[in-house]
Amino acid sequence: MSNLFAIAYPDVATAQAVRSEALGLQKQKLIDLEDVVVVERRDDGKIKLHQAVSTTGAGAASGALWGGVIGLLFFMPFLGAAIGGATGAAVGASTDIGVDDNFMRTVGEKLQPGSAALFLLVRTATADKVVPALAQYGGEIIQTSLSDEAEEHLKTAMKSAQAHTAGV
Repeated sequence: MSNLFAIAYPDVATAQAVRSEALGLQKQKLIDLEDVVVVERRDDGKIKLHQAVSTTGAGAASGALWGGVIGLLFFMPFLGAAIGGATGAAVGASTDIGVDDNFMRTVGEKLQPGSAALFLLVRTATADKVVPALAQYGGEIIQTSLSDEAEEHLKTAMKSAQAHTAGV
């Protein structure tokens, strides 16, 4: 079962830097992410989701490939690829994987204008390596799917890691 973490940051650049750090930790096999999204509340109050994976692009590529293959059967591979690509893009755009977009927008409404939050859907993590790596960027945990006790333990560990980083 995956756990959800939402961490608020003062600006979108910091949230994106933490996302890059988390993706780097995933390459090192220290964390297994199901989804990672930066939610930005712009100065005009609008909410912008910065998804790490574009389902629209993946759907378009897959649809174009299969449309081209099917088009070959009817001697019209380009028409098949075009129709398949458009259909795949439409299906990809309507597909939502990971954290629910509406939920992220609702949480994003509570952010201060100009700030951002990072949503991490974590399958597994090596906490003693991941927490210090992400805590160096600061941030405030605004929501988790952990128990109250585990969430307090995580907040304490983050504060301790932040204090250690500031003191070094």
